[in-house]
Amino acid sequence: MSKTNILGKTLKSSIVATMLLSTGAFAAQFITIGTGGVTGTYYPTGGAICRMMNKQKKETGIRCSVESTGGSVYNVNTIKAGELDFGIAQSDTVYQAFNGEGKFKDKSIKELRSVMAIYPELLALVVRKDAGIKSIADLKGKRINIDVAGSGTRMTDEIVMNAFGLKKEDLKKAEELKSTEGPTMLKDSKIDGYFGVFGHPTANIKDASNSVDIDLVAIDGKPIDELVKKYPYYAKGVISGTFYKGVEHDTPSIGVKAVLVTSTKVDEKVVYALTKTILDNFDAFKKLHPAYKTITKESLLDGLSIDQHPGAVKAFKEAGILK
Repeated sequence: MSKTNILGKTLKSSIVATMLLSTGAFAAQFITIGTGGVTGTYYPTGGAICRMMNKQKKETGIRCSVESTGGSVYNVNTIKAGELDFGIAQSDTVYQAFNGEGKFKDKSIKELRSVMAIYPELLALVVRKDAGIKSIADLKGKRINIDVAGSGTRMTDEIVMNAFGLKKEDLKKAEELKSTEGPTMLKDSKIDGYFGVFGHPTANIKDASNSVDIDLVAIDGKPIDELVKKYPYYAKGVISGTFYKGVEHDTPSIGVKAVLVTSTKVDEKVVYALTKTILDNFDAFKKLHPAYKTITKESLLDGLSIDQHPGAVKAFKEAGILK
């Protein structure tokens, strides 16, 4: 074959390939979900969503990848910068980012939109069974670790105690160490109980239950109903009685939600496709991580502290979950 024929065929192939690409035959849209550290719950959550999306890529034309990040604050800031399409963040962080409060004071991210609130990160009050603590009111005169000042756990447990008319001064002893210290302090009888905000099940409470007889205290009642109304980023949830050794009951509580967020700049069709994929395969999705055990399609709307993206709204309405 002459060089002219070879060059002609090569040129022809290049032209055809260019035409196919320009007409979208090989077009694909790439999206990235920002999560958290690889050992946390955000990373496998993002991975689960991407796996489901990638199974549908022939139909949607969307390829999804997951990125390990610094977590909530990093994700919303990077979405603002246009370097992430989606991210997972705590509902209180989402609220503060949109409204320019807390760490986002005078730096509000008005283009931020919620997609769904995936699972609860619930406040747990872990106590020794022999401590005689059956309710929040029983904390009076007890030794409790309330976590370090400025932490999410500390902010939440103080709000909860105040709702029940309790203050730090009402405790016999208020330790102010990280919740990671809780299991050891409980085992060594240095405290009667400790607070922690976790995605459940968590190794923290499992460690405690493996070394001492523990119980979880219900955080519910009228004061909690009023808190949920007052703070839009809080939501009720239940810690399953199957999660921890020695705890033979479901435990109602309050906490933030792990919220999937995006931006107004992300195409409505993309957000719709992602939301629809999760809703259409919800039973399979629930099996992908123990933290999803108690969630329902309806609970995906609980704890949304900012407006939903129109693409997500469309998918939820089609599923009959939103009116």
